[in-house]
Amino acid sequence: MSADLVDLFALGAVQRAAVALVLGAIGLPVVGVVIIGLDIMPVRFAMMHIALLGIAIGLLTGLDPLLCAVVACGLSGAGLAPLARGASGLSGAMGLVMSMAIAAALLVLSVSGVNAAGAFELLWGSILATRTGDVVLLGVLAVVVPGLFLVRRKQVALLLHDRELAACSGVRVDRLTLVLLVLVSVAVAGAIRLTGALLVDALTLLPALAARRLAGSLSGMAAWAVGIGVVVNAAGFVLALLLDQPPGPVLVLLAGVVALAAHLIPERRTTTWQHATH
Repeated sequence: MSADLVDLFALGAVQRAAVALVLGAIGLPVVGVVIIGLDIMPVRFAMMHIALLGIAIGLLTGLDPLLCAVVACGLSGAGLAPLARGASGLSGAMGLVMSMAIAAALLVLSVSGVNAAGAFELLWGSILATRTGDVVLLGVLAVVVPGLFLVRRKQVALLLHDRELAACSGVRVDRLTLVLLVLVSVAVAGAIRLTGALLVDALTLLPALAARRLAGSLSGMAAWAVGIGVVVNAAGFVLALLLDQPPGPVLVLLAGVVALAAHLIPERRTTTWQHATH
């Protein structure tokens, strides 16, 4: 490790960013596993739009914009849960939410007289601007998300495998779906400060996609996802500091390379979900 890198890690902002990335690597990849299992890939884009609405409300009211974004995403996740029972699932609902959220955000920004560019800048993220509150939120997610996954592993596995089978097996699917959607929504909002809304897949989805190729069970997939997330986040952050480049894009590219490399391995998805239900 070079002297310059040691000096950088002596800075409080760099230390907070490093801790946030490690904590994010523990909870957020497990959220990616849930996103894949529920087949709700559009949820990331829906929450990005809702986060923008929350930021706009924060700028209008004078409250913390990112706190408003987290609250807005959490409430929206809870509101989407009942729609999972429909025949069309959540895809159509998320498209509606995205359209309404961006329209409402632009209207709020117009009413408040705030420059829209200022709101959009928050969506780009800045790891080195990580605050203590962001670290606390990621720390809570690092405990709650894996904790729920471990405690309710069989119920979660059944739900991710087949909603109707889970209901017939006595799983309270509506309540569990509600909890999972709220966690996913809050996690996406919580990752905005680190990589930005447009690059949030580096912390959530890409490690989970790579893990799906490597694991033979749902628990193994979660473990692989966390392991990949920790390695990618740590290596990407150090590499970005060494190259003096924005950490967000470096993290995404490195996570993408890992996911592509894992893609060369034959997929074991069927085995993963079948083993998970036993």
